[in-house]
Amino acid sequence: MNNDLFKNAIALTGGISTGKSTVCNLFKLHGFLTIDADKIAHKLLDENSDKISNMFGTQYVKNGKVLRKELGKIIFSNEDNKLKLEALLHPLIKEEIIKESKVFEKANKPYFIDIPLFFEKMHYPISKSLVIYAPKDIQVQRLMKRDNINKEEAELKISNQMDIEKKKELADLVIDNSKDLKNLQKEVERVIGEII
Repeated sequence: MNNDLFKNAIALTGGISTGKSTVCNLFKLHGFLTIDADKIAHKLLDENSDKISNMFGTQYVKNGKVLRKELGKIIFSNEDNKLKLEALLHPLIKEEIIKESKVFEKANKPYFIDIPLFFEKMHYPISKSLVIYAPKDIQVQRLMKRDNINKEEAELKISNQMDIEKKKELADLVIDNSKDLKNLQKEVERVIGEII
């Protein structure tokens, strides 16, 4: 793989409900380019809705759109289903990320690639990583509120990912999102100061 490919890229990652999207939006306000692996995944899911209905059943697709919440139920609770879906999506996501990053590299400035499972799975040769951190109890509370689910369900979803403390240790840069938005904005500005 071409070494210049992700020369200016910073992998932005974290845990579920640690605030990755919010941080991405703050970076965008500061004029940074970002690539969102989840958005790409959603787009690719719908583009491959026929394959999804063949793999998992027609009840997970409606009017050419994948019912992500329904599909999520059988993905989060079943390792085989999860691996099947990843085998279909990950190569396609990677292709799309490479395509977008080639365009961003032309600017020769740092940019962010939001990859939720950067440390777990995705095998991108990106040398710098930024973890958006919030302790697990805060993750659980936020996820319960966001997805309107109980504590057990929230904990199951979180347990599907590498522990956030471990990610924090692996990261080159960390943004602490355990407090309020004002503090988060300060954290984002601090990191911008470190990367420019």
